Amino acid sequence: MDGFTLRNLIIFLLLLVATLGGVILKPTKFVNAAEDINLEAMIPKEFDEWKIDPTITPIQVSPEVQQNLNKVYDQTLSRTYINKQGMRIMLSIAYGGDQSRGLQAHKPETCYTAQGFNVDLLGNAILNFDGYEIKVRHLLAQHGARYEPILYWMRVGETTVYGGLGQTIKRFELGLQGYIPDGLLFRVSSISRDNISAFTLQEEFVKSLLKNVDSKSRKKLIGTFS
Repeated sequence: MDGFTLRNLIIFLLLLVATLGGVILKPTKFVNAAEDINLEAMIPKEFDEWKIDPTITPIQVSPEVQQNLNKVYDQTLSRTYINKQGMRIMLSIAYGGDQSRGLQAHKPETCYTAQGFNVDLLGNAILNFDGYEIKVRHLLAQHGARYEPILYWMRVGETTVYGGLGQTIKRFELGLQGYIPDGLLFRVSSISRDNISAFTLQEEFVKSLLKNVDSKSRKKLIGTFS
């Protein structure tokens, strides 16, 4: 066998192995089913000292961004809550049943920037709730005189992750096991120039909300393990 033929054979075999590997390793099993989630029913309209404030809604995205979000998410929910002291929290939840490479959840960093905000990453943190360690990220979005501290987390499959890199790593890990994970993005924000008090209030709101949803819904929001 001459060198030219041998080289072609080697190339052919490598391509064949790559093709077969792609077919064999391609995830085919979904971790969760989208039909198991109903955000509107899951999240109570009133709990503890919080109730919906119909006069204010979270930031609305542009039609172009909304079109992209509709391709990514199966369900979204946006509400504003107010407590007895008149403090408001804006809540936004987005769920996607297929978090494969082409359908990764959009981070608030991207969405707010697309709306003309300057977004600063203030750091990652752990929000402790009932034995769970929820991996949260703190941001500050600013547009003109509007300052909006943001707390959010991303659940991929059965656990929360930090940002896009954590999401990619978890998706890859599950993909090697043959699974296509679902994903959920949970975001709360408020209008304030005081980041510390804003994040304290947001954590209190989150814990109150998680306490007032049933265990099945809670697992859909934060996963089954940290």
